[in-house]
Amino acid sequence: MKKQTSLYHETIRALLISAGLLVLTISAGSAGFALLEGYRLLDAIYMTVITMATVGFSEVVPLSDTGKIFTIFLIIFSLGIFGYVITQITRVIFEGVLHQSYKAYQLRKKIIKLEDHIIVCGYGRNGYQACVELAEHGEQFVIIEKRDHVVTRILEDPDNLYVQGDASSEEVLDAAQIRKAKALITALPNDADNMFVVLTASEMNPTLKIISRASDFRSDTKLRRAGATNVIMPDRIGGQRMAKLVTQPDVVEFVEYILLQRSKDVQLKEISCSKLAVANYKKTIRELKLREKSGANLVGIKTGEGTYIFNPSPDIEITPADKLFVLGAPGQLTKFELLLNDTEHIESSTVDKLL
Repeated sequence: MKKQTSLYHETIRALLISAGLLVLTISAGSAGFALLEGYRLLDAIYMTVITMATVGFSEVVPLSDTGKIFTIFLIIFSLGIFGYVITQITRVIFEGVLHQSYKAYQLRKKIIKLEDHIIVCGYGRNGYQACVELAEHGEQFVIIEKRDHVVTRILEDPDNLYVQGDASSEEVLDAAQIRKAKALITALPNDADNMFVVLTASEMNPTLKIISRASDFRSDTKLRRAGATNVIMPDRIGGQRMAKLVTQPDVVEFVEYILLQRSKDVQLKEISCSKLAVANYKKTIRELKLREKSGANLVGIKTGEGTYIFNPSPDIEITPADKLFVLGAPGQLTKFELLLNDTEHIESSTVDKLL
């Protein structure tokens, strides 16, 4: 983790140290030759450089015994300095260290600027698919992965933001800006690792929505107690889906078409009523006429108590604590949300342009 985030600074520091040592050695050598041998400045610098480079050129002026002793120590000292400088320059040129470190520095800057993003821990099969879906929905996300060969796969997409390290580490989660994130998905293959991630993440950001993967049925309760908002078991979901495809194949395909499709013709969206317009307080679904005005269909409600109401009655009152599940085209959904939450501040002409 430290290697990744500070690579750029370390490379620049190494180059600056190299340049500083080189200038210091040339200055010291030039001063020595000027004081001990009475060389003029240009001759002193020239003598110092050919001594450091060990090119074998003859002296500008034959050296005294004191000058010879000084030259011996200058050669011994400068050999190490010169070797270090050449090594750093070679690394930058032939290994692309500066380019790599600069990319890491730029990546870090992008992550620091994120807010209300999602952190995905683990880039295995489940983590990869989660990232694909998040990208499809236009969400910003940061991947945390510690395996080098998996990081190589992440780099195949230049738009991916990632932090390399252990997702259960506070330092790594901080680097992913967990305190400004809105959700975390931990899709590590080991339940114990997911448990540590959930515990650490929930402690660092108590308001964070945490979705955890689990392999063992017994891990469900433990992960929820640790702070997971939801626990997903791929094996259970896979088995249920296979059974449903036998008993209700068309229903499964219809629901998956809505939830997992790549086209933007229709979407099922969750709309919060937390910013319910004052004018809509104490009004029923029938009175709001959201279906008639927007074209979107209200198919379900999650009440403030956590109860789900499917195909809600037109006589149900909408409250700020509710969450609505609405089906429609993107423009219809936008219009539905604006009519619900911001009716007093929107002109009808502005709303109509959304369709």
